[in-house]
Amino acid sequence: MNRNLINFLTTLLLAISFSFFLPWWSVMVAAILTAIVVPLKKSAVFFVPFFTIAIFWIGYSFLLGKDNDFILAKKVANLLSLGGNHYLLLLVTGVIGGLAAGIAGVFGKQLKSFSNTTEQ
Repeated sequence: MNRNLINFLTTLLLAISFSFFLPWWSVMVAAILTAIVVPLKKSAVFFVPFFTIAIFWIGYSFLLGKDNDFILAKKVANLLSLGGNHYLLLLVTGVIGGLAAGIAGVFGKQLKSFSNTTEQ
C-alpha cells in the first residue's frame, strides 16, 4: 500500500478513536503519532493529515447538523459573519482542523528526525 494512504487511514482511525474520550485536540495527537510511525516525505507530511482531518471534521459536522436542519450551524455562521451559510461554516471548521493536524504532522516528522539524530 502507498505510504500516503496508510498514513491517511491510520490518522483517520486514531482521530475517530481518540475523539470518543479526548477533546478537539485529539486530532493533533493522532497526526503526531501517525507521522512518527508512518513517515512521509516533502509536502505530504503536512497535506495528508490536513486533508484527513478536514474531511473527518466536515463529515462529522455535517452528520451532527443535518439532524436538526443545521439550526445551530446557521446561528454560528451568523455570529462569524458568514451570512448564515452553514456550508461555509463546515468548510471553515474543516480548514481549522486540517491546519491543526497538518502542523502536528510536521511536528511529528520533526520529532522523528530529532530522535534519529540523537541516537547516532
